[in-house]
Amino acid sequence: MGAKGPRRPPILLDVPRFEQPDDETCGPTCLAKVYQYYGLSAPLERIIAETPRNPGGGTLAVNLGISAIGRGFRPTIYPFGLRVFDPTWLQLDPSALIDKLTQRSATVVSPPLQRAVAAYADFLKLGGRVRFEEPTPDLLVRILAKGDPILTGLSATYLYGTAREHENQYDDIRGHSTGHFVVVCGYQWHTRRFVVADPFRNVPLNRTGLYTVPAQRLLLAILLGDQTYDAVLLTLGRPVPNS
Repeated sequence: MGAKGPRRPPILLDVPRFEQPDDETCGPTCLAKVYQYYGLSAPLERIIAETPRNPGGGTLAVNLGISAIGRGFRPTIYPFGLRVFDPTWLQLDPSALIDKLTQRSATVVSPPLQRAVAAYADFLKLGGRVRFEEPTPDLLVRILAKGDPILTGLSATYLYGTAREHENQYDDIRGHSTGHFVVVCGYQWHTRRFVVADPFRNVPLNRTGLYTVPAQRLLLAILLGDQTYDAVLLTLGRPVPNS
């Protein structure tokens, strides 16, 4: 047998490590990481203060996108859930999507869902982009290969393999899936694992907050993020010049 060729070097973006200051600020903390990656320095406290929060705690990826627009970025969201967007909307232009979201916001009765739908309409009105693509490892690799880190809202319960939570305590009987934000910042070709930067202070998978996850497990955790109104990828791209 002939010798194997050289191993393909991994993709690894230099996303700085941050720790979230409390259990509900993973989203803004991840946003601060990505801002710094692109050369934008801003106090974490200010980013937390300017990011809309859910009444029950935490935030949504779309709110992070809106915050990024205010700082000169033109973010893109790749949604995979069915709570906000309908599969028949995939070919609609932004104005038609805004119209559909406005109509849906007027009909849903769940306050969390209503807030999410309205936020997406605002995101599009402000110039944010929504792209519908299949949730595959190739999609994430293509984004990373362009030099863009990926913020994602996912199920920490599934990602970590821990018990569900009730009132911020592990409880496998009364608990619910817990939403969380991480930054996907690399990919190892030979192991088919993604590199994740996690702002949680007590990450079960690696105390440093930087670890690798099998592609299938990461994608399933992202899809299960639909239970907390996320299941999305959020990319910021480079800041718009002179903004």
